Amino acid sequence: MAEEKNVQAAETAQAPAAAPREAQSSRTAPPLPEGVHYMWGTGRRKKAIARVRIRPGTGNFLVNAVQMDKYFVTPRDRNSAGAALSVAHMVKSWDIWATVTGGGPTGQAGAVMLGLARALTKAMPELDADLKDKGLLTRDARMKERKKYGQKGARRRFQFSKR
Repeated sequence: MAEEKNVQAAETAQAPAAAPREAQSSRTAPPLPEGVHYMWGTGRRKKAIARVRIRPGTGNFLVNAVQMDKYFVTPRDRNSAGAALSVAHMVKSWDIWATVTGGGPTGQAGAVMLGLARALTKAMPELDADLKDKGLLTRDARMKERKKYGQKGARRRFQFSKR
C-alpha cells in the first residue's frame, strides 16, 4: 500500500509542469484577410467610449498616442485594458491603437477592454468562446444614477429638521 502511494507521488512529480507564461503569450496572430489593414472594435463603459484598432505586430499598445503603461497608471486599469490579450495568450502578437474619450480612468480601461475583445473576435472567431467565458464580450451597463430634485444627490437627502 505504501509502495503504491510512493509510485503515484513519483509519477505526479515527473509530470510536465504547465507552460511558462512567456510561452503562452507567444501565440502568433494570423494574417488579416486580403485588403484589410486593421480590425476595429468599439467599447463603452459608463461615459467612456473607446475605438480600438488592431493589426498583427509586436505588442505595441497605444492609448490616445501614449503607451498604455503610462496612460493607465494603476495596475487594476492596466490589467483590465489588456485582459483580452492575456486570455487569448497573445500579449506580444498584436499592435493596438485605442482612441478613448469621456469618463474617467476606470471607465476608459473597461471601454478599451471591450473594444479590444470585440476586435480580437473579428480577427479570430475561435477566441469567441474563451472571451465570452471570461465575460470580456459583455457590455457593463451600469451607469451613474441621476440626481433627483428635492435631494442633495441621487440618494442623499437634505437634513430633516422637525422644528
